[in-house]
Amino acid sequence: MVGITDVARRAGVSPSTVSYALSGKRPISKETRQRVEAAIRELGYRPHAGARALASSKSNVLALVVPLRAGIHVPVVMQFAVSVVTAARRHDHDVLLLTQEEGEEGLRRVAETALVDALVVMDVQLHDPRLPLLRNLDRPSVLIGFPAEPSGLTCIDLDFRAAGEACVDHLARLGHRVVALVGSPPEVYVRQTAFAQRVVQGFTAAADRAGLSCRVHPCEAAPGAARAIAERLLREQPALTGVVVHNEPLLEPLIDAFEQLGLRVPGDLSVTAICPDELAASLRVPVTSVAIPSAEVGERAVELLMAKLDGGGTDVPEATLLPPRLTERASTAPRDAP
Repeated sequence: MVGITDVARRAGVSPSTVSYALSGKRPISKETRQRVEAAIRELGYRPHAGARALASSKSNVLALVVPLRAGIHVPVVMQFAVSVVTAARRHDHDVLLLTQEEGEEGLRRVAETALVDALVVMDVQLHDPRLPLLRNLDRPSVLIGFPAEPSGLTCIDLDFRAAGEACVDHLARLGHRVVALVGSPPEVYVRQTAFAQRVVQGFTAAADRAGLSCRVHPCEAAPGAARAIAERLLREQPALTGVVVHNEPLLEPLIDAFEQLGLRVPGDLSVTAICPDELAASLRVPVTSVAIPSAEVGERAVELLMAKLDGGGTDVPEATLLPPRLTERASTAPRDAP
């Protein structure tokens, strides 16, 4: 492995001179700097992150703030995290993952050190207590999610309101008149997590617009909850023929529960979902779904941050909403299907 002494030997200088060239702590001549830089290129030497930080006043590290609160579906969160990390590496940045529920004080502690250059913030609430700090921070940030008042922030996400609407519009076009939303766990709504609230808004707005009877049912994410929620839906909405699921772990168990109760999918009951494409397509009954574009959202969040770090903050859009993409599969059919 190439070290600083190898660079010094190739450049014909002392290791301390190489260190000064990297850190900028002491002036060295232009000729000497050029020799050091040439030796670095020839040997393929990669300076330690600390040396790069000293030389550039940057850490080349992004913070990904994603508190793993109750009700969060970790596999989907990790898809976003992998996308952020992959995109950051293309820009020669590492990612510091912050998963604890630390709120404003945790953000302040990280931001006031030289640990990170910028932040990607997830699990955004409609009235998120972190927003005042993020608006005034001397580090750029991008939110994956939209609070109720996003002005002065840079936000990106799937348009979850439009996603809820797309699922209902699809069912309405197929002739379904009584629909239900099996939503996120109750604690997600109690926190007013933005994406879950937006789905409810879109679901109810589209149902009202189409004159459908609708209800929203928060549900625990445990597979054991599927039978209970299926029985409750049929008890409270006996004419139910269309269901939207925004609760990934419950999707397959819920279809199984309906079929155990004597309802065929899609013959008696059409099911749509907002979930990752690979999940919807892999089930025993492939599910019509709106994809959660975690790869695109994560990549574009990093691109927005890079534009801010490069000094183009005034040209960075404050709001980026990705339109929903609904893919029809075997779980939905016209209301009069046999």
